[in-house]
Amino acid sequence: MMLKEACSASEYVALQLAADRERYTELGQHLRAAQHSTVLTVARGSSDHAANYCAYLIMARLGRIVASLPMSLVTLCNAPLQTRATLAIAISQSGQSPDVIEPIRYFREGGATTVALVNDAASPLAHGAEWSMPLHAGPELSVAATKSFITSLVAAARLTGHWQNDAAFLDAIAELPEALHRATCCDWSQAIDVLAPSSKIMVVGRGTGFPVALEAALKLKETSAIQAEAFSGAEIKHGPMALIDEGYPLLIFAPRGPTQHSLIRLAAEMRGRGARVLLAAPDDIVERDLTLPIAATPDLDPIVAIQAFYVMAAQLSIARGMNPDKPRHLNKVTKTN
Repeated sequence: MMLKEACSASEYVALQLAADRERYTELGQHLRAAQHSTVLTVARGSSDHAANYCAYLIMARLGRIVASLPMSLVTLCNAPLQTRATLAIAISQSGQSPDVIEPIRYFREGGATTVALVNDAASPLAHGAEWSMPLHAGPELSVAATKSFITSLVAAARLTGHWQNDAAFLDAIAELPEALHRATCCDWSQAIDVLAPSSKIMVVGRGTGFPVALEAALKLKETSAIQAEAFSGAEIKHGPMALIDEGYPLLIFAPRGPTQHSLIRLAAEMRGRGARVLLAAPDDIVERDLTLPIAATPDLDPIVAIQAFYVMAAQLSIARGMNPDKPRHLNKVTKTN
């Protein structure tokens, strides 16, 4: 089920892109007129990784500073947060978790602009936000989110593109269904050979590639019970490098962009220290071990990169004698406060 749902992402992205066009245009106009001084994301789990990507796009393309809200400030601490002139963006597959719903209600009542990128259009989160933007990912039956994560990334890109009113970026987004379809054909069997016997791994990214590293590490935990930790390529030498010994596996995502060169250098250095490096990079990088697919523009590369990873992750789980559709101790909907 996980593999089937992951491979169907291109179809659901096409559905999303065909829907809500006027609504996204209206939202973009509203955001340009509002000039928010504070932008916050509200999310948990995979959705928080999508929020990380959304934040990076907004900061890089629009120059707005974006922070991730510690939801317990609202749900447990009753902090007197200033809400006016704020944009709060919630991302969720189910729209059911109280610690995502409550901050959106709080901020909306305080006069903030609230946006929900949510798959369940009938959920409490969708009803609680001023602007509810459906993901159109369809029912997701596998516990490990795949197509809903990818559609969350696409919705975040659409929000950013319409806010920026960037026609070229929106045109690039329109090409994603075909790029995602191509990504399902990437051969990452070398990663399965390395990771099937492994009990631990570091997953590394930077820039727009860091949310992909976060998501990949979570899926390796969920579906293969591998102790996977994600780090920015800039943080490895600030402590995590002490863990690396002979044969220690590292999966490094090095998509196109200004951070790519430093990640390729890091891969070479870690190989020199004895690590078993899996460098995922586009096919023009000769040092690569795994080929990363590319999109129409580098800012969208993470969306097709995670598609290639998901296919491998589902196959890896089976190679380790596990069922990727039934991760132990996990439920499809997680409700926290």
